[in-house]
Amino acid sequence: MPKELEFWQFVASRLNDDIAVVLLVVAESSGSSPGRIGYKMAVTENGELCGSIGGGVMEVKLVELAKVKSKKAKGKIGAEIIEQVHQKNVADSSGMICSGRQTVLIKHLARGELEIVHQIIESLEGGVSKAFEISDSRFQIIENTIDNSPSYFSKTTETEFIYQERLGYQHKLFIIGGGHCALALSEQMSRLGFYISIFDDRPDLNTLEKNKFADRVALIKSYDEIADHIPNNEDLYVVVMTLGYASDEVVIRKLIDHDFRYFGVLGSNAKMKTLFTELKREGYSKDKLSTLRTPVGLPINSRTPEEIAVSIAAEIISVKNAKPRLSIRKE
Repeated sequence: MPKELEFWQFVASRLNDDIAVVLLVVAESSGSSPGRIGYKMAVTENGELCGSIGGGVMEVKLVELAKVKSKKAKGKIGAEIIEQVHQKNVADSSGMICSGRQTVLIKHLARGELEIVHQIIESLEGGVSKAFEISDSRFQIIENTIDNSPSYFSKTTETEFIYQERLGYQHKLFIIGGGHCALALSEQMSRLGFYISIFDDRPDLNTLEKNKFADRVALIKSYDEIADHIPNNEDLYVVVMTLGYASDEVVIRKLIDHDFRYFGVLGSNAKMKTLFTELKREGYSKDKLSTLRTPVGLPINSRTPEEIAVSIAAEIISVKNAKPRLSIRKE
């Protein structure tokens, strides 16, 4: 189950039992702050916890504050914000010294707002593109964030603010080839909140049947049609790991002109060098070929499907979190 859905189901179950909940959300983050935008934590009046806003002494302090507030939360509909600076001897110090700062909003939730939480859950379960909004006076479902970004935060006064967050998966991973490495990678990436689609042309592949981690498993007649299933989108992550070099080549040729955030291929150095030589001869530029990451994954001497999955996941994380985006192919 996706962590986001699990989180809101926890909130709903407690509100349904008429247990007050305080919602903590990182609305703004900069520097080395451990809490990133969108991190959430729910604290109930009886001390139950779900989620995280970054850990450390900062989180411990806010949890204790939330426990106090949760006992007084019933019937309240408002919200407030707390500024935290991760340095010693400064105003609003969080108790941490990692530098950076963050803004955490504290929202009181009671049974009266259970319907909004149910709408959030329905949106997540149905894959409906919606967003939620928390302000100093409102908690509601909206169509999208003001600027169409994953999250939006604006503070107009010390007590007036608006936070909006798009619901659902922010990152999509397409795996072409559904073998053992794809199964291990699906399990790994599902824990990281990716929406995972797998494509294969083998209808009786047992690893496809075993794969309970992918959100979508699609059988296609031929890899020649793979471009019809994967859009040209610079926010997508794509990993090619088909049965062998011949089918890898088909997929690469069909997708080479796409612009992806991450495009990795599980293939040997020798075979990929052969393909690169052919593509260069056909007129593909060095810059275009440099967007292909092969051999895929970080060089950690991985051998088993599980180890290979860790190396690929780590490389994807490095690309996802990079500023500016990385486009370096290992030689």
